[in-house]
Amino acid sequence: MDDEFEDVLTAVGPRLRALRVAAGTTLNQLSETTGISVSTLSRLESGLRRPTLELLLPLAKAYGVPLDELVGAPETGDPRVHLRPLKRNGRTIIPLTRRLGGIQAYKMIIPQEPIGELRVHEGYDWLYVMSGRLRLMLADKEVVLTPGEAAEFDTHVPHAFTSADPRPVEILTLFGSQGERMHVRARPATSS
Repeated sequence: MDDEFEDVLTAVGPRLRALRVAAGTTLNQLSETTGISVSTLSRLESGLRRPTLELLLPLAKAYGVPLDELVGAPETGDPRVHLRPLKRNGRTIIPLTRRLGGIQAYKMIIPQEPIGELRVHEGYDWLYVMSGRLRLMLADKEVVLTPGEAAEFDTHVPHAFTSADPRPVEILTLFGSQGERMHVRARPATSS
């Protein structure tokens, strides 16, 4: 088998896992959505099962991504990111990066909703408020961020966030696997 083809197949599992983690979905939830057994999904993500079109099509539909994104098809030369908003639990999530793995960028529009159970998972998160006010819960601390403010945290810390007001909050978020951190460098504003 061609080495390049083998590399493409090997990369599918980590892409699937990154999509699932970014979506905040469990293997059980994904199994219910796709009709694919939990054990098959787990083996796909770990590379113990070869991906087939029969398995990849329902996964692409569940994640709202094109099939070529799951398999890492070669780029077409068009550098634009084609935004495909996803709706999850009343939130609009717009992926801003095409490449899976590494740091992922998203724009999120979040309505005001009660803070439910705080979640923990692998990764590191960076949030920037574009408009509205964001209520961020980190363990037993609550912080309200306003436009232009940013926060970063290890996602092993129990966390949740929502709009702090009746109107939705718009944020940019960068999410990376454990140990990856966003470092922000900004020049001081100059007066005109």
